[in-house]
Amino acid sequence: MTRPARRLAALVALGVTAASALTACAGSSSTGGGTAQKIDVSTTIPGDPVTLTLAYSNDPPTKALIDGFSKKHPNVTIKPQMTPFNDYVKSIKLSMSSDAAPDIAQYNPGAMNSLVPAGLILDLGPWAQAYGWNGKFPPSTLEILSSDKSAKQFGTGGLYAVPGGLSVVGVYYNKKIVKEAPKTLAEFEAAMQKVKDSGRTPLSLGALQVGGFHLWNALLNVTGDVADYRAWVYGKPGATIENEAALKASQTLTDWARKGYFPDAANATADTDALANFAKGKSAFLVTGNWGATALESELKDDVGFFLLPSASADKPASVASGASVAYAISSKTKHPNVAAAFLDYLSSPEAARIEFDGGFMPVDTKADLGGTGLRGEIAAVFTPVAQGNGIVPFPDYASPGMIDKLTPGIQGLISGKTAPDAFLRSLQESWDAHHGS
Repeated sequence: MTRPARRLAALVALGVTAASALTACAGSSSTGGGTAQKIDVSTTIPGDPVTLTLAYSNDPPTKALIDGFSKKHPNVTIKPQMTPFNDYVKSIKLSMSSDAAPDIAQYNPGAMNSLVPAGLILDLGPWAQAYGWNGKFPPSTLEILSSDKSAKQFGTGGLYAVPGGLSVVGVYYNKKIVKEAPKTLAEFEAAMQKVKDSGRTPLSLGALQVGGFHLWNALLNVTGDVADYRAWVYGKPGATIENEAALKASQTLTDWARKGYFPDAANATADTDALANFAKGKSAFLVTGNWGATALESELKDDVGFFLLPSASADKPASVASGASVAYAISSKTKHPNVAAAFLDYLSSPEAARIEFDGGFMPVDTKADLGGTGLRGEIAAVFTPVAQGNGIVPFPDYASPGMIDKLTPGIQGLISGKTAPDAFLRSLQESWDAHHGS
């Protein structure tokens, strides 16, 4: 299926869900996991005092977004419950199953794999129709938050969360070392070789964690077909990562490692250390997301810039970029689903856009005039056309629950030369097949 066709199918699915007289059936009669209830959907917030709880991990914009919503609706109190990222998946699975489930919960694919089938979070289709979310949120950000009831195939079925802040992966560069951003992938490679020849490290890389597969994913974005990639991440039957484009991306990463473009200790370097090394001027480039912008701008001031990894041709600038979102779901046990949905709608507002941007994320409202300058202004300038063109794609670890356990060591193997590109891709597909069925 082509990208426009899949996009249309996802939107139609939301419309069909919402068309049933704007009435949702929350919970799951087949599993007994949620409390079945009929909900009369409304976009009106009652004037009586309402208290909601919101469970989230340690992402910057959440508390500020809560404060912004409460200022607009002073009769609504939202109590935040923060859990560190490493403990969040286990914690939210337990709390959402309990009698004291939070009303709103930050979306995490590792948790939703069980919460959606158990009927513990609501299908938001009726509110998507009532609020017109298909015109407020970038379609690609809703696709990855939609799934079938088994939570195995994305981009179809019900909508189970909406984003409250977006991110994008690109390339930071030190303007003292590299005078201007490369316009093609060949120019980028030539720039790294020039830096290498000068005795410096071309690219800081934290392959001990997610930095390695962020680089691989960025390469795949410019060598592959976005429809094929989305089909694989979304779990579409018959999809595969064992293709020519992914092989080229994997081989390119292997070649760059062999040419010495990465530090010798890349496989033992954490993402935070890779960022710190770049901030100290120890490398010319760093591939990571906009979440690093505040720290880098503080350290390097005007000497740091940002661009999307370029494609092969300057005539066809990069139009696809990996990203994710801080997203929120609603518990099927909440007593105030319409108020919770009003908070989700607020996430797409101009007021929320400023909060999201100031919190280090890209805004959900991609048309918001933020007046960004400096590094974050550069990021916004390249992010906006990608988001508006439906070019945001999810990270590859979405493809199966165990995918991250294949990606990280697999990339380390490519860097060390111990894993061949085809063997790396085979390991990813095996994880995909085990989850989705071959």
